[in-house]
Amino acid sequence: MKVLVTGGAGFIGSNFIKHILKKYPNYKIINLDKLTYCGNLNNLKEVEDNVNYQFVKGDICDKQLVIELAKDCDGIIHFAAESHVDNSIEKPDEFIKTNVLGTLSLLESARINKIKKFLHISTDEVYGSIAEGSFDESSLLHPNSPYSASKAAAEHLVTSYFVTYGVPSIITRSSNNFGQNQYPEKLIPLFITNLLEEKKVPVYGNGLNVRDWIYVKDNCDALDFIFHNGKEGEIYNIAGDNEKTNLEITKTIINLVGKDDDAIEYVKDRLGHDFRYSIKSDKIKKLGWSPKSNFEEALKETVLWYSQNKMWWDPLKKSNMKVNK
Repeated sequence: MKVLVTGGAGFIGSNFIKHILKKYPNYKIINLDKLTYCGNLNNLKEVEDNVNYQFVKGDICDKQLVIELAKDCDGIIHFAAESHVDNSIEKPDEFIKTNVLGTLSLLESARINKIKKFLHISTDEVYGSIAEGSFDESSLLHPNSPYSASKAAAEHLVTSYFVTYGVPSIITRSSNNFGQNQYPEKLIPLFITNLLEEKKVPVYGNGLNVRDWIYVKDNCDALDFIFHNGKEGEIYNIAGDNEKTNLEITKTIINLVGKDDDAIEYVKDRLGHDFRYSIKSDKIKKLGWSPKSNFEEALKETVLWYSQNKMWWDPLKKSNMKVNK
């Protein structure tokens, strides 16, 4: 099988490519990435010489390029996206361009090239906040940030291409990912690296906002499973079943790094900050998949990775990174 992966130099995309090339040695992967600030080819050092791997620097909004790259491909797996909520509040137009128009470009390529499967990677944030209970795949979408709105819009395009043109597509909505190679603007890597640098960690508001967390290796395993076993035209939630307040996450990281609560700095809350995300993943579990990692052990592994790979994250934090403040 030959697959075009977009955004493969990013956090989840790079972990997914490594997962696929290891599990399926006969698969061929084309990685299309624009290499914006959070795209990093160092994430893929271990596979860059693999004869079944090809990197192409380019923009998913370049319709002719994606049509050409997908000509002989069996599938498209679409990770590429602007994803940091804070950035979307400041520059929403960039999120609309990449997340909506870029997805449209890829769908056109899938239609023209008669791609056999189009896997669109979305987020649980499209549902918005929920005080009690959990969203399932039939729940109404209520995105509350420019980021989540752009992802919801992209999903609607994917669905429309399935219904109108018969593009064989599947949508996934994952909860918050964490793990190695995550750009240090996101909560967990930012807090780990700040603490390793003897800096404080900025906690929004009172820190009681709730997120569900999934280890990136579990998410990649789920995406692989859905790509090969999911039903066309369907949507699948991918939950880690690890709901934690931001303050709980913060204190756990502080403990793992060997610091104390004096390292916490409470900062002004984010605009439109959703209180709680929660999704059910019964649908994919009925197909035979469930997360395998223990949250505490996976977080320990993540802290250890960042503590041993300062050469990876230190240059990123020194390059005028937009931090979580």
